[in-house]
Amino acid sequence: MATVEFKNNQLYLNGQVDFDNAQQIYQQGLVQLKQQQSWPIQVDLSNLQHGNTLVLAIFIQWLRACPTMQSLKLTAVPEKMRGIIRASNLMQLLEK
Repeated sequence: MATVEFKNNQLYLNGQVDFDNAQQIYQQGLVQLKQQQSWPIQVDLSNLQHGNTLVLAIFIQWLRACPTMQSLKLTAVPEKMRGIIRASNLMQLLEK
């Protein structure tokens, strides 16, 4: 099970994202992002069980709905997902 929470200008992605809940997680995050007026927003992955290409795909879809490509930054990214991000040449998505 996975959840999306928004607080303190951060979007928290929690639990296990898989093919069964990916669409629901995408929609929940999109609803939260469309309500925001203050950017950038950090997407915190510290409570994510596994970072994978599915999570990255959801993040990129959220990013497309934002005002600019700098509107979202990933934080607390699991090491496996960092490798995917590096291999995809997307290091600019990470919070410095």
